[in-house]
Amino acid sequence: MLEIDIRPTVANDLSRLMGFDHSVTSESVWQLELRREPGQVNASFREVRLPRSISIEYPHNPFALADDWVRKSMMYTGLVGQDPVGYISLLERGAASVVWVTDLVVNMAYRRQGVANALLAAAQDWAANRSHRRLILEMQSKNLPAIRLAQKFGYEFCGYNDHYYINQDVALFFAKALK
Repeated sequence: MLEIDIRPTVANDLSRLMGFDHSVTSESVWQLELRREPGQVNASFREVRLPRSISIEYPHNPFALADDWVRKSMMYTGLVGQDPVGYISLLERGAASVVWVTDLVVNMAYRRQGVANALLAAAQDWAANRSHRRLILEMQSKNLPAIRLAQKFGYEFCGYNDHYYINQDVALFFAKALK
């Protein structure tokens, strides 16, 4: 297991973070099925195994990271030694006392080595220390690795938004109550 240090992101990190491969590979997707009947709409998701792995492009522009960074409530960078290997972006939503995880990215060479776990744990601690009630993760319905991470950490599916991202992908939302 890697020794991963987590610290607040600094401006000097941004060019390295933007250079990460933000894409993800998935063997399954959560497929949305909408049924409309008079007076009601039924939405359901089911996991569908794909005939082959697909590469999923990141739904945000990584080159806008430097501009977005200043609008975030907090951003952490994961380091192995002195090298940035991942980041997480958090956005507070005031009156509801909710924190949204808008980005959680680990550089390709460091995936499946605990970096995302460490970043998500740091985000949960930060939100809890600021007396927030809930943390919400957003992700594409095609991003099975992110869905599995949310489930592993005890997040529960709490909603979706069709055509949420600029590429028209469905966004899934998973939430966890903070103690």
